[in-house]
Formats: sequence, structure tokens, C-alpha cells
Amino acid sequence: MDGLPLDGFDYASILGQCCELPVGYVQLPVGVAGPLLLDGRRLYVPMATTEGCLVASTNRGCKAIAESGGASSVVLKDGMTRAPAVRFPTARRAAELKGFLENPANFDTLAMVFNRSSRFARLQGVKCSMAGRNLYMRFTCSTGDAMGMNMVSKGVQNVLDYLKDDFPDMDVISISGNFCSDKKSAAVNWIEGRGKSVVCEAIIKEDVVKKVLKTNVQALVELNVIKNLAGSAIAGALGGFNAHASNIVAAIFIATGQDPAQNVESSQCITMLEAINDGKDLHISVTMPSIEVGTIGGGTQLASQSACLDLLGVKGANRESPGSNARLLATVVAGAVLAAELSLISAQAAGHLVQSHMKYNRSRRDMSKAAEEADRPKKC
Repeated sequence: MDGLPLDGFDYASILGQCCELPVGYVQLPVGVAGPLLLDGRRLYVPMATTEGCLVASTNRGCKAIAESGGASSVVLKDGMTRAPAVRFPTARRAAELKGFLENPANFDTLAMVFNRSSRFARLQGVKCSMAGRNLYMRFTCSTGDAMGMNMVSKGVQNVLDYLKDDFPDMDVISISGNFCSDKKSAAVNWIEGRGKSVVCEAIIKEDVVKKVLKTNVQALVELNVIKNLAGSAIAGALGGFNAHASNIVAAIFIATGQDPAQNVESSQCITMLEAINDGKDLHISVTMPSIEVGTIGGGTQLASQSACLDLLGVKGANRESPGSNARLLATVVAGAVLAAELSLISAQAAGHLVQSHMKYNRSRRDMSKAAEEADRPKKC
């Protein structure tokens, strides 16, 4: 195919694990936003994107955060999920298994069976839901520095095999019954969390709001309520109470070798803005309950993606504290979203959004072409 590069790529690194029938590779530009001052660290955030203004806007948000003393984050939960669907002859039998799985007295046995699959997989809990005689069992487990889908699936299969002895009439319909919920927008992830649940916050000083963001605190708070909260509610949003979290999540995911399809649930985010200190300063936070990232496995071992992880200091597994690299990456995602939300909301409050995109998101050739077309005489 003309224009699709073929040479210069390490195909051995993808065969059998990342891509089948390769015919080339796609080149994407990677920009760096930062430094992002987060939890006392100065981080430079790699972003793979073809959208003009995105890196520049995130960078402006990073500047505002840094000049105000930095942002802080907390990881509330860390557990990947898988939810098989099984069917019984009757709803009563399905309810019996539900009772067995959710009985605390049986947890240790289930955990022992589940944990055989990996050194890092550790069962955290099981929650069930029924639809008639169909039972959906949502298993949650820790996965170390891996994103963990394969890990949790293996543990679930161990439990299903074990349950067959006492529930021989159980018909396993699918290892995934969509109650997980993977690569789909779902209330269960918004409420219960999936992957890493992160809150990131910062206090932006009044002078920084005026000097760097070119607006004022009152305008930002008002716009966030009308747009991100009320506007999203009118739209019937599910976890979409933000300006453009998915922009940043997708860019970082592609740069660092994450599964781009998991951008769907990973971008669930509510952005909160509040005037504090007698209305002078701005408190901003993003709450993201289902950031699904890993620093080993999948596309993270590819050369370019590995380099981006190395830039953040989270490449590979953390042997001293398993899981800490992946958790740090999740906080970086949330921190970058915080910066980008701050910048975009400010641009909209100040009325600068269109001007910025006209300046940075259109090539000179496109603008020249548009000008030529505008000068042409129109036929009546």
C-alpha cells in the first residue's frame, strides 16, 4: 500500500502477541507535556496524537498547576475484573450459587483456587447479579504491574472448574458475560471501579488563573456547572461529566502501549471546580474510577512504547513493590487529565477555543486552500 511504511520495524516483537498478518505500521507523532508537578514529582507526559492544540493545551494546564504548587493524587482502588455468565435449569439454583460465592465463609477457599493462576493475582472479592436463571459473577483481583485481563481470566477459569463439582448443572455460557465490563461504557465501572480508581486535585492560585489561563475563578466554576455537570446530565452521560478526558487518556494510552479500546471505560471522569479562600482561588479535581493500565505485557514491551514508559520512570515491573509502577502510571493519566481539563475549560470560558484551533489545528496548506476557495468568484 502506498504511503504505509513496511521497513524499519521489529516485527519479531509483535508476532504471537500483538498483531497478526502485519503489513506495515502507522506512524504517529508523540509530543511531551510538562513538567507535570504531581505528588512531588516532575513528570514529562508523552502523548501520541494527531489533534493540534492537545499537547499545547495540556502543557498550559501543567504550567498553571506547577506555578500553583503542584497537584496531588490518591489511588482509591486497584483491581481488575472479569465476570463470567453461567446458566442453571432454574433461577433457584442460580441463587444458590450466588449465595455460595458471596458468603464470607467461602472466600478463603475461593481465593486459594483463584490465586493458583499467578504469583501476583490475588482475589479481592466476588459480586453477583442475576437475570432469570442466568448468573453473572464479577471477580475482582490485584494484578501487579500488568493491566491483568489474562491474569484475572485464568483465575476465573480455575474457580469455574472448581465449582463444577458442587454445581454440575451449571452451564458456562461465556468467560465474559459483559458484567465486567470491558471496553464498554457501563454503570458498574462508574460505581464500583475497574483497574485503578484515582482522584487527582490541585489548588490554582488566583493570579495564575488570570495570568496563565486568561480568565477568572468565577467564570470557570460557572462554566463547569453549566457544561460538564448540567450539560452532561441533559445528554444522559454515563461517566462523561468532563470536558475532554478521553482526549488525554487516548493519547497517553497509545504512547505507552496500553489497549486503546479500554479508553472507553478509562475515560469515565467527573471534573469538579470550586472557588475557595473567599472565592479567590480555584480547587479543581478529577475523579476517574476505572483507569486500566499496565507497565508490562501487551504493547508496553515495544520499543517506542517502552521508551515512553521509561520517560515516566515506570517501565516494566517494580520488583520491590509490585503494582506500584502501574499505579503511578494511572496517577499520571489522571494528573494529565486534570491539566488538560483546566486548560480547555479556561479556553472556553475566555472564548479562545476557536482561535486556538484555527492557529494550531489547521495546516498552512489547508488554510491557504481555504483562502483560495474563498476568493474564487461564486456562480449564481
